[in-house]
Formats: sequence, C-alpha cells, structure tokens
Amino acid sequence: MGKVIPHSLFTDYDINLFKSGKHYRLYDKLGSHPMELNGEKGTYFAVWAPTAKSVSVIGDFNYWLEGDHKLYVRWDESGIWEGFIPGVAKGNLYKYKIRSHNQDITTEKADPFARYSEQPPKTASVVWEGDYKWKDKAWMGYRKEKNGLDRPYSVYEVHLGSWKRTDDNKFLSYEAFAKELVSYVKEMGFTHVEFMPVMEFPYDPSWGYQLTGYFAPTSRFGNPEEFKKLVDTMHQNDIGVILDWVPSHFPEDAHGLGMFDGSHLYEHPDRRRGYHPDWKSLIFNYGRNEVRAFLISNACFWLDQFHVDGLRVDAVASMLYLDYSREEGEWEPNIYGNNENLEAISFFKELNEYIYGNYDGVQTIAEESTAFSGVTKPVYLGGLGFGMKWMMGWMHDTLEFFKKEPVYRKHHQDDITFSLTYAFTENFMLPFSHDEVVYGKQSLLYRMPGDEWQRFANLRLLFGYMFTHPGTNLVFMGGEFGQSSEWNYQHSLDWHLTNYDFHSGIQELVKQLNHIYKNYPALYEKQFSPEGFQWIDYGDAENSVLTYVRKGHDKKNDLYVACNFTPVPRENYRIGIPSAKKALAEIFNSDDKKYGGSGMHNKAIKVTKNSWHGHPNSVEVTLPPLSVLIFQ
Repeated sequence: MGKVIPHSLFTDYDINLFKSGKHYRLYDKLGSHPMELNGEKGTYFAVWAPTAKSVSVIGDFNYWLEGDHKLYVRWDESGIWEGFIPGVAKGNLYKYKIRSHNQDITTEKADPFARYSEQPPKTASVVWEGDYKWKDKAWMGYRKEKNGLDRPYSVYEVHLGSWKRTDDNKFLSYEAFAKELVSYVKEMGFTHVEFMPVMEFPYDPSWGYQLTGYFAPTSRFGNPEEFKKLVDTMHQNDIGVILDWVPSHFPEDAHGLGMFDGSHLYEHPDRRRGYHPDWKSLIFNYGRNEVRAFLISNACFWLDQFHVDGLRVDAVASMLYLDYSREEGEWEPNIYGNNENLEAISFFKELNEYIYGNYDGVQTIAEESTAFSGVTKPVYLGGLGFGMKWMMGWMHDTLEFFKKEPVYRKHHQDDITFSLTYAFTENFMLPFSHDEVVYGKQSLLYRMPGDEWQRFANLRLLFGYMFTHPGTNLVFMGGEFGQSSEWNYQHSLDWHLTNYDFHSGIQELVKQLNHIYKNYPALYEKQFSPEGFQWIDYGDAENSVLTYVRKGHDKKNDLYVACNFTPVPRENYRIGIPSAKKALAEIFNSDDKKYGGSGMHNKAIKVTKNSWHGHPNSVEVTLPPLSVLIFQ
C-alpha cells in the first residue's frame, strides 16, 4: 500500500462556494472516491476537520494503524484534509483518526460523506463506487405531471425493517422489496411510497431517526446499487418515492458527527441551541456556512444520485423554535427577542428555493406540528417554501373524535368540522403515520369503540372520511388492513390477518379509495383550494351526519359525500343538491359487503326540486350505519 500522494478534486471556486455555504454538490468532492492517478489505481480521500492538527486514514488496508496514511491540509484555511492513497479500492473499510488542537482530543470517525457503511453494530465506512444503469427515463420525463400539487398523492409509509420479514425474523433485502413491496404498493393503488429514514443509523430502536451516515443507504438490506434498483423499480411501476430526511438532530455516537474534529463542528456550540433534551441528541449549527452546505448537499444527493421524488422533512417544529421542549431559562431569544430560530428559518428557505429551482417534479413535505405561518407559501412571498405540510391538528382532532362512543359524538361535531376553518391556509397532507400506533396509543383499529363489527365499520368510515377531506393522504403500513396490534419495529406486520374477512375488507376498501381518488378529478384538482370544497350541511349534530361537495375544474365532475358517524341507519335522509342534476349514482359505499359492511345501498337516486339546506334541489338517500357514501 503506497504512501499518501498530494492530490485535490477541489478548485478555488469549489472552496469559495464551500466557505460561503453555497456548494450543494459536496458529495462529488468530500468523502472517498476511487480513481486512477498517473496510471495508478487508488482512492482519493477528503474530509472537513478545521481544528485538526493531523488526520490519518485508518482501515483494513493498514491494520487500522495511525500514521501510515496522513492526509494533507489545504493551504486555503478551508479546513479540508485530502490526499490520494494508491491501492485502496472499492470495498475497503476505513475511518478517520483525527488529532485535534483542541486540548489534544483524538477521535476516530466514520466518513460523513461515505456512500456505504458496515452493517451495524459495526461502524466503519466502506469505499464505494457505483455503476448502476437507471431504467426510469420515462418516469423522470413525466414525473412533474405525476407529482404536481393538483395530482393524486396517496402515500404508503413504510419502515423497511418491519414491513415484512423472513420466517426466521430476518430482514428482507432491497432486492426482495423491489419485488414484493413494489408489487403490493401497485396492487393497493398508492401513488407514492414514503420510506422512514434509509440513511445509515446505528440503533434500531431509533427507527432510523438518529443518523450517522447521511450519504449511505443502510447496509441492513443491501448495498447502494440495490437500493437504487428498488427506487428504479418503483418508478417503472409509476410509483413515486419519498424519503424521510432528518436535518434536525443527530446522535452523540462516538463514530458520528458529534465533536467530529475535537470541536463542535456540526453541532451548535451553545448547549441551549445544540442539544435536544427530548431525543438526547445534537442539533446542527444552521448558522455555519459549511454545515448548511453539508445538509443541502445531502438533500440534493438523494434527489440527484437516487432519483428520489420527494423529501419529508422530520421534526421541522423543533428546528423553527428556540424554546422547543425547553423550560424558561433553558433557551435564549433571538436578536428580536422572540423564540424563532432565524438561522433555521433561513436554512429552510435556502433549501427549498434551491430544490424547487433545480429539480423538476419533486416535493418537500414538512412534518410541522405548530401554527407557524407560511410553511407551504413560496419563499418569494415570505414563506418557507415547502410543497406540503402534515396536517397534525386534523389528525389529532379526528382520532379524538373517533375514539368517542357514537352516542356522544353529537356533542363533539365541532371537533370533526374544525379542520375546514384552516384547511386551505397551507397545502396539507393528512397523515395517519407510525407515530400514531406506538407507545400505548393502540392501533387505529383498536382506537375505535364498539364491538368487532363497529370497530371495523368505524375504521372504514375513518378512511372514507380521510380520502374525501381536502388534502393529500398518508397511511402507515398495516393500517390499510386493520392491523390489530401496535406497530413493533422488531417484527413483521401481521400479514396473516388478511386471511380474515374483516381485515381483507379494510384492505379492499383502501384499494378502492385509492382507485377513486386517482380517477375522480374532483378529489385532487383543487385539493388545496377552497374552491374544491363546499359544505352542504355541517350542523346536523343530532344525527352526527356531515354532507359536503368536492369539486374539480369541471362542474359535472362534482362529488357529493355523506358521512354517518353513528351505528344508526338513516333512512329517507334528505340532502340538498347545489346543481340541477336529474339523478345521482352511488359510486362508493363503505358499508358494502365486500368491505365487511352490512350491504345497505342506494340504487336509483332521483334529484327533486324540493329545496333543502339552502339549495333548490335535493335527494333522499339511506345512510348505512357508520358509513361514508360518495355520489356523482
């Protein structure tokens, strides 16, 4: 193994961009890059460690000994150490051993820009070089149409480690997911899949939200090219791929980003802004140019190298507020004396401006749980620039309403209608995510009151209401077939339940709702606009019934929705009809026997000139128990 040869991939322009926080393709420069130099094969290494007094590459090629392969520090005060090591090739293991000027601290770190890592609990980085040939040219050409805000967006949220496992409880591989998961998502009719974090993480109970390898798909399921194949196969089947992305915090693991070069390099040095008390993790320093470039480069890496169609940004609220989860005296106000993190706000604006300006047909989605204004407004209008935001208030209010025994729901009608007072203030996605089925909250099914039939009827009603409410949709895996137990990341979903009629009925219902959502423009063309929704009657609390209209561009495509939140059938129930149609057809009924319902249907629904609900026309229908009906 030869000595380190001075070499650089950086130009002066690269360095200037890096120092100013504007280099968004750092993954092309930093990290390990197999290459040939003067006819000799080897690997170029580059790492940012400005307070280091020496940086050695240690690995399986030098017995993990320090000193044989010391990198050279650049002269330009960028803090970058670099060099070419002959003979190091794809598959070699390595770390950086960093001796700091800061109190002689020595650290051994995984490469922040590594493309591949050892499988946890091992922690070394792996030299990697990909040669994947993409086959999704068609998708990449028309995904702008598929991913638009006026298109169907029905998301299946997946934790790869527990969606399905082998009979002996081992992980499936990326290649197995490319067959089984793709086939299932396509059959169920979801338009997108969202993966909980796939970036390398050391600790399974974190579910992937404590990252140490931001540029490496986790090796638990295979190598980076195999993950690319999974994304590619999704695209070839017209399924978009969203990744959970975590720029909010990172763990203090010894091989991770914390105290990287013996200093607070990636994390904020002030503990009040650099440590997260809830997750016992470190918070990025959003005011440091090089850290912003690291994070935005990481977002671009997944969009660029892995053809990802969207990023769901985790824990946005924790980034926006200096006092998030902090008591008085544990945080310091900004220069204006309030609690907003101005540096994080600036970071989000820069991130979204760059992504939407440089990647066609992608979306960024904020998991933001507060009433922060303008999350999905464009940056040029003063917003943060996200494409969508999770509607956490809707989710909490809806689940609280559904938990109540139907006899009491008439006293809480306002809880289920309140969301429409703010539904169009942002571009909202309606989430029933993994967070709602853990830590004693119970599964969606077992949150429902009543006997077995009523529980399943309530769940069918919940999904029907969700798919007809304005906004896009997200369902966590298992919910779509009525998983009865809470989610357990250590085991497969209970797929055997789909052998039972009630569970297979829920599965069939979600499949049909996806079909209707994709095929009826009234449900998506104006899903973020008040023009796409009209109440018929939200005041019938005595019967716990809601009726409303969903509208698209063409009035003849209007859909009429009726929800009955009690187990009492409502016969001859009159609903006002805004337009002068002659008849309505029932196109969906959650009480259909094929879904596990009682089978009460409406056949010929004649529109009469009897005024009702302030409209000149009306119809009389039967509302089955605990049901959603859609008419056209």
